[in-house]
Amino acid sequence: MDNENHLDVDLLQKTELWIEGISLQKAHLDDLAHRVAEVLELEPNEVMVVDVREDHIVLDILRPVLKASQIAGKGPEILRRVAQVSGVILSEKASLHSEGALGWVCLDQSDYGPALERAQQMGEEIRQRVARRAMVFSTGFEVQKGLIADTNFPLIEDRLKAEGYAVFPGGVLPDNVGTIAYRLQGALDEGFGLILTSGGVGAEEKDCTVEALLRVDPSAATPYIVKFEPGTGRHVKDGVRIAVGKVGLSRIVALPGPTREVQVGLERLLEALGKGWDEKQTAEHIASALRGKWRGHGVMPCNR
Repeated sequence: MDNENHLDVDLLQKTELWIEGISLQKAHLDDLAHRVAEVLELEPNEVMVVDVREDHIVLDILRPVLKASQIAGKGPEILRRVAQVSGVILSEKASLHSEGALGWVCLDQSDYGPALERAQQMGEEIRQRVARRAMVFSTGFEVQKGLIADTNFPLIEDRLKAEGYAVFPGGVLPDNVGTIAYRLQGALDEGFGLILTSGGVGAEEKDCTVEALLRVDPSAATPYIVKFEPGTGRHVKDGVRIAVGKVGLSRIVALPGPTREVQVGLERLLEALGKGWDEKQTAEHIASALRGKWRGHGVMPCNR
């Protein structure tokens, strides 16, 4: 049992914890969230109240992975501590529930072992299913308006399907960093394990796919393919970059727009995924091949 208590439990983005049979009268929500955080052995800023209704509240746990010992059987203690907050009234039927592993707070110790085994099995099934779901976006005004044919999506779709992916079209992304970030986040929320974009990684003002990806994953790897002097020609940025990020179970990859570069980058990506490489290794593996394409065009690429 001690080893089980120390196992990591991935919440799989189901981080909401409901308290039902609760009413509030001028209660301080931060105090309430802090009491729950203490019971779950979290920092005060890792729990927040995200919804308040007449008979229930919803808390969000802001840490994606917890130890089993932080969750299992903690329900009675959570209710006891919450009831001590000024302005909180719990009914006799007050209870907690969650759609995910957080529901373990309601477990008896005798139910804990079987529940852990079921959750591990379910988590692995979810990981495998998510990993093989891909959403593919194209970018750019010229594609959006039908001025040029989108040759990238059919190429990516065929190649990914050959590797066993279920491929879904994400449509065309506009040249707007906020909209792109919103659409990428939407794909994450829908449970796609691989999210690909093609285009919008250049050095012109309209190119903003990498910047949007960084809003979704600020730690994404973004190696340069080639560097420019800002202000020369149409270049307002200092070079062309790709990006590889990861959020939860999902990998997000921004490839260039030219179809030949997409083909090269996609092959390198699939190779890296097959080897289980991290984001930095994957991004550099893709970028190194694309730098070779720039050399072929007589442009001096960036070495890193």
